[in-house]
Amino acid sequence: MPAAIVTLAAVVGLLVGSFLNVVAHRLPRGESLIRPRSRCPRCGAPVRARDNVPVLGWLALRGRCRDCGEPISRRYPAVELATGALYALVVATQDDALAIALGLVLVTALVPITLIDLDHRLIPNRITLPAAAAALAAGLALDAGFVPEQLVAGAAAFAFFFLAAWLHPRGMGMGDVKLAGVLGLCLGRAAAPAIFFALIAGVLAGIAVIVRLGAARGRRTAVPFGPFLALGAVAALLVGDGLVDAYTDRL
Repeated sequence: MPAAIVTLAAVVGLLVGSFLNVVAHRLPRGESLIRPRSRCPRCGAPVRARDNVPVLGWLALRGRCRDCGEPISRRYPAVELATGALYALVVATQDDALAIALGLVLVTALVPITLIDLDHRLIPNRITLPAAAAALAAGLALDAGFVPEQLVAGAAAFAFFFLAAWLHPRGMGMGDVKLAGVLGLCLGRAAAPAIFFALIAGVLAGIAVIVRLGAARGRRTAVPFGPFLALGAVAALLVGDGLVDAYTDRL
């Protein structure tokens, strides 16, 4: 992919990341994503247009509100940079229009899902359901022959996590189940290594929590699984198809 296209994708990702910060903050609170304009939570002053430029606005303000000096979390530019990097990564590594479209749908959903799950232990239907619909629409519009693989992978991932949630409801929520289905729709067969990566990362994180807090407290500590699914999905975007090919070639 030409460097100019990858750079354009990164810029678009920065802009999208700015909006995803709004989604992650307002959606769990039931607030409108459009109105009112972004404002300082301390003094209520609206954020000026020139200060709303991704990353650069935060740097120009030195991470503080222009009106009252209230610190602005570093998470805002970090999310914008991460989204820009993910958009560039998708465009640089995927080799056809459908793969790029599905990759962009996936990372656009994963960024706010990760933030919301970390903050609220919640994966909203208002993100997973539109992402599922967008993935299917992309498949139908760009390569209808891929749709059966999408449906099989989505159903299999959903069923696998639904069984886990049914057997151990305190350890797995329905939000994780629906997100797994979205991974299947966006990744197809590469959802299998995505789930594998997520499970390994989750186990390692659980071990780290137990080591830090002790066995008794560690086992009682709830760890959201959505971020691990997001991590696994990004890894699968890079190497998932190659791993599946390597595995099937050995059969």
